[in-house]
Amino acid sequence: MSRKKTERQLNLVICLLATRRFLTAREIRATVAGYSEAESDAAFKRMFERDKKELRESGIPIETGGGDIWSGEEGYRISRADYELPEIELLPDEAAVLGLAARAWRHAALGDAAANAVMKLRAAGVPVDSDAAPGITPVLGTDEPAFLPMWQAVRDGRAVAFDYRKPGQQTSARRELEPWGVVNVKGHWYVAGYDRQRQARRVFRLGRITGPVVPLAGGSTVRVPEGVDVRSVVSGQPSEPERVARLRVHADSGHELRRGSLRVIPGIAEQGHHRWDVVDYPYTDLDQLVGTVARFGDRVRIEAPEEARAALVRHLSSVAEQEPLEEDTEPVNGGAPEPESRRSASTAEQLRRLLMLVPYALSHDVRVPEVAEHFGLSEAQVLKDLSLLWMCGLPGYTPGDLIEVDLEAARATGEIIIGNADTIAQPLRLTADEAASLVVGVELLGELPGMGGSDALKRAGEKLRAAAGAAADRFVDAVGVQIELTDEVRELQRRCDQALRAGQLVHLRYLSGYVDEVTERDVDPMGLVVQDGHTFLEGWCRLRQDVRLFRLDRVLDLTVLPHPAEVPSRARRRDLSGGVLQLSDDDARVTLDLESSARWVTEDYLCSEVRELPDGRLRATLRTPAPAWACRLALRLGPRARVVAPADLAERVREDARRALSAYAGNG
Repeated sequence: MSRKKTERQLNLVICLLATRRFLTAREIRATVAGYSEAESDAAFKRMFERDKKELRESGIPIETGGGDIWSGEEGYRISRADYELPEIELLPDEAAVLGLAARAWRHAALGDAAANAVMKLRAAGVPVDSDAAPGITPVLGTDEPAFLPMWQAVRDGRAVAFDYRKPGQQTSARRELEPWGVVNVKGHWYVAGYDRQRQARRVFRLGRITGPVVPLAGGSTVRVPEGVDVRSVVSGQPSEPERVARLRVHADSGHELRRGSLRVIPGIAEQGHHRWDVVDYPYTDLDQLVGTVARFGDRVRIEAPEEARAALVRHLSSVAEQEPLEEDTEPVNGGAPEPESRRSASTAEQLRRLLMLVPYALSHDVRVPEVAEHFGLSEAQVLKDLSLLWMCGLPGYTPGDLIEVDLEAARATGEIIIGNADTIAQPLRLTADEAASLVVGVELLGELPGMGGSDALKRAGEKLRAAAGAAADRFVDAVGVQIELTDEVRELQRRCDQALRAGQLVHLRYLSGYVDEVTERDVDPMGLVVQDGHTFLEGWCRLRQDVRLFRLDRVLDLTVLPHPAEVPSRARRRDLSGGVLQLSDDDARVTLDLESSARWVTEDYLCSEVRELPDGRLRATLRTPAPAWACRLALRLGPRARVVAPADLAERVREDARRALSAYAGNG
């Protein structure tokens, strides 16, 4: 990081804010500290052009206008009306909404933008509390590498090119897109826009983009066509008509199938035999139906239609006939992810935080440890920032012009005392990223129990848009979140929220996500989590004697009991920085070879390693606390996957497939 560069840029900002007229480049070179070091006119021009570009990219609105009337040289200044965050007054419920909206991005790509927006609002006197309402945890994930560059392309109105692999295809195809917006639907991010090759609107799932997203040079700024709603384009993809399969399901099995069925006809248990029920199950895709049934092994059979029955036999036969594979000796990185490094202190980042720190310190009793925690810095770096601030001020740079900083107090007690900084005493206007991150977070809150249709959400969103300005407002309309919960899950949310507010114990009949098993659980509620398109009840499970997350679409029944919840003092809310599903040292490792059509496994499940193999295949290592789940996954994937290791699990998969096939022997 260039300390001199940060000083120069901060001095330039102060100078252009203080001037009432446009200053020419020549005047800026003569008056702003730092530019005198340029050895030639050409060197100064390069330095000044870079500074202008970087300041504008940081959201600082340098405008160009009339300068020297004799030479015709244009001038520069920063309009306070465009620089300063407009006055915004939030009621307590509105402030709580924005604090929660910022929390949604805490562990995602736009976490810094949302946190910076909160600091700017706080510096303006807005009482935003990002730790408010601890019973509710909204979480947005942005694991897709393509998310941030695509978000930036939408923000900047730039066309992009990328390689895209459609489901079932082995190779990627080059696409050129004029992106209109990015939308999160059921936990997955999509981009909608105009496909130049197809000459039509298209929607792409970001997780299926391979390689980098490359901005295309030239051309006009991309605009969303009049009357087009990006959210509707993404969510309005036509669905296939449903068909119905008749299944025979072993009693007390196939709970997930029963839950999604049209009807269940109970069977009659014959002496010495188990009971089999008849289940009418809707489906739209034959391959998906076959995979769904196959993972239940010999406990579910397809009776009709015949094409589905035959397809399942072929699917299971391919698994039963697989030859064992040998795992190569190349080491697999099965350790925990490397801890995230502390944020690099680039010139642009340092300048932005100084412009936020000054108004925040002037309006709050802020201390060095708090600033270090917020910006992900060491306390030593914060002290370096303050010493740099002490060297900046208005042109002239006499003691009366320079910003005053009590460095001794900062070093001794951590107290930050700043004076003579009126020029930058007001917080900078929200950038497009900062405003959009909060607006998307507000949308996510609309899916939380008791908040859908909330007047506070509407008021907070309107005030946020007004504070963001016209440039950010256009971008805000191009991003969105849609959870699309069923009425049943929304009702469960409501009852969980009721139990949380009343502090009552709940009883669950819960379908495990790992095995085909229903358990009875008494749970002391601790909070609700919305992540990856799903809602979870977080609570102390008395059966497991630990904190657990229960996905509400797997709750078969929930009863609020007339007993107080008693969360043990040792219980702690889960750290969701790594997502809902997290690696553990006790997890089993399962290595799979995946055909290209099964790449979605690496998108939907937590993998500790993924390696490319010939012909578009992948070798993925999954970690799971339940090896039985990996067996069911392999049966579901059929010929599109093979278990490489452990060898005993691979043999179990083949044996389960042979046992399931035996039910069809001699029956066509």
